[in-house]
Amino acid sequence: MLLVMDVGNTTTVVGLFEGETLRAQWRLTSTLQTSDELGIRLLSLLGTKGVGPDAVEGAAFASVVPMLDFPIRESLWNFFNTEPLQVDAATDTGMEVRYGTPHELGADRLVTAVAGREKYGAPLIVADYGTAITFDAVSRDGAYLGGAIAPGLNSGISALFSKAAKLPQVGLTLPRSVIGRNTNESIQSGIVLGNAGLTDHIVGLLRAEVGAEAKVIATGGHAGLMGKVCRTIDKVDPWLMLDGLRMIYRRVRG
Repeated sequence: MLLVMDVGNTTTVVGLFEGETLRAQWRLTSTLQTSDELGIRLLSLLGTKGVGPDAVEGAAFASVVPMLDFPIRESLWNFFNTEPLQVDAATDTGMEVRYGTPHELGADRLVTAVAGREKYGAPLIVADYGTAITFDAVSRDGAYLGGAIAPGLNSGISALFSKAAKLPQVGLTLPRSVIGRNTNESIQSGIVLGNAGLTDHIVGLLRAEVGAEAKVIATGGHAGLMGKVCRTIDKVDPWLMLDGLRMIYRRVRG
């Protein structure tokens, strides 16, 4: 089995593949841990599925939190006896990168683009809803071009909560109406529907550059919610990042 990890600023997503089948996935809070703490946590998660450490034959991860890179590598080696593949912009992903500053490119953006092209073809636009909302464009000939970055939905709510004394911290749900009948509903309307408008506008501009036929794939923690309110999203694929790590591991390690 293959263990994969998408390490983000707010959450870490762990997946377990048996061949090409995603057997299990977990979404965890990204907090600084020692390698021992992380290893015990991973063993516990796999144990809920009846999987022991000896069943893990390989591992891959991508991280945008550098301080977690070493504990992750050490825990996977100590607890699973495997040297993980850390995917970054320098990894042989099989995708040409035409980004002006490749060393600044987040591994998560590249990995989802690789998986999206493999599953849905090109041209392509991937919208990833996490701590930030990222839009990544793949050209007609399958190269990574770049995209756009905006604050994520929870980031917007946190900014309101921290800067406006009378506004509460609210949960993200689909508003009943664009006209909020109380403060919570008003914030949900502004955040959810406002970001739907942002998505549709950015996608329209990106399609004008990469091709009107470009499919739009939504992924990340809030992809399901945004898929209900955005006119331009063609497909919601919440585990696209995990698929990409599996594909790149297979390419590099065989």
